[in-house]
Amino acid sequence: MSMRSEEPKHAITRRSVLAGMLAASTGAWAGGVERAVPNSTGSVPPRLDAPAGACDCHHHIYDERFPVSPHWRQGFPPGATVADYRSLQRRLGTSRSVVVQPSTYGIDNRCLVDALGQLGSAARGVAVVDTDVKDAELRLLTDAGVRAIRVNFVSPQSWGTTTPEMLTTLAKRVNAFGWHVQILMLGDQIVTHESVIRSLPTKVVVDHLGRIPQPDGVKHPAFAAVRRMLDEGRTWVKVTEPYEDSKLGPPYADSSEVARAYVQAAPQRILWGTDWPHPTQRGTKPDDALLLDLLADWAPDEKTRRRILVENPAELFGF
Repeated sequence: MSMRSEEPKHAITRRSVLAGMLAASTGAWAGGVERAVPNSTGSVPPRLDAPAGACDCHHHIYDERFPVSPHWRQGFPPGATVADYRSLQRRLGTSRSVVVQPSTYGIDNRCLVDALGQLGSAARGVAVVDTDVKDAELRLLTDAGVRAIRVNFVSPQSWGTTTPEMLTTLAKRVNAFGWHVQILMLGDQIVTHESVIRSLPTKVVVDHLGRIPQPDGVKHPAFAAVRRMLDEGRTWVKVTEPYEDSKLGPPYADSSEVARAYVQAAPQRILWGTDWPHPTQRGTKPDDALLLDLLADWAPDEKTRRRILVENPAELFGF
């Protein structure tokens, strides 16, 4: 991976923790550009250049043309349309993406499908459906580029609280379409439901580092549970949202320890993403360039970084 020779002094200072690792990077990679983006702190591009075909495996699109679900009372971040996201892609130098249906829209996936239509063949989708979904809808979503469902145990959904029984039923429904199941659980929930997750017929993607609580980190039972699932070969982990459980702030050394351990354990089943526009962050938004730069710490080897950014998403999502 290549390293930029010139960058504003304030950006170098802000990322001084990563400078030593990045300075050793080599290679010919397509870089991003300096650009201010809504819902993202800073404007400078990452110091780590993204390879051709690099994929942001987790972001959301919000568009006021589409009504929010009746169950949703929290609004949504402005400046999060497809046009806004393309600005982020230009800043980061990424070209592929996975659009994840936010809880905001419930099981109405029209905004997701519209976003996939705008982004074209360089995008895939993760939908939200309930157990009453018809096969005809699943076929239409497949044709639109959807390759997974997201099952959220953390926040209320349009049906209320998600149960393990719902997870099992949904996994069986989408398995026939070749989809996988993306699970959002807190660390303690993963410990409670590990046997259910391991019994699913589909591949499984664990959201946001498994939401491992800090300061326990790799010593928490949830980390061991995720490691067991990784070792079985059908589970993938998104090393996303390191800020959510960090007690230390940027560059999130505590959450980074967890991410680094996952990468070392199963680099062939690790996915990276921004979680832009960072809907859980109501105040200052994270620096998406720094989130990409963290890969220099989590995956010091260039081939491993390429695997995480290009090869793993291509395998799982069919780019």
